[in-house]
Amino acid sequence: MNIASHTLEPKIYVACLAAYNNGILHGTWINANQSEADLSKAVAEMLAQSPIEEEAEEWAIHDYEYFGEIKIGEYESLESISELAEFIVEYGELGAMLYNHYQDLNEALQALEDNYYGAYEDKADFARNFTEETQEIPDNLAYYIDYEKMARDFEYSGDINCFYLNGEYHIFRAH
Repeated sequence: MNIASHTLEPKIYVACLAAYNNGILHGTWINANQSEADLSKAVAEMLAQSPIEEEAEEWAIHDYEYFGEIKIGEYESLESISELAEFIVEYGELGAMLYNHYQDLNEALQALEDNYYGAYEDKADFARNFTEETQEIPDNLAYYIDYEKMARDFEYSGDINCFYLNGEYHIFRAH
């Protein structure tokens, strides 16, 4: 399932701490959507080219791009960077928003695979669609249903989570 609005290509900037501590900026941008082993190899190559070669063992992430609103720490593991980047490449900005909400990759993935109702222009469209799919509404009562208030109640009651992205509401079952 690919519901990404557009493909993000997460990157990390990894710096040599020995060089940094000696007032020299030495590092490289690395495509984060790689295996942990490939990320480790790229870090090792950067360290091997350090101007402070004999001390070049430690590194830190000094910058990152295309992870959405997710905050990446200086000492984030390459394993978690790899897994997160793969997830973001597959699910785009929506995946990044979900990870940021849940702070857990498995929960974000479960939300996408098991709890995603879809994207709607507004929340009332979701309430209308959900109601019509799950209830038989007599014609004489259809005009009395206030779908805007129903959508508000779904959200306030904690039955759904809504994420606004690129002009659409992405609706998820909350539990």
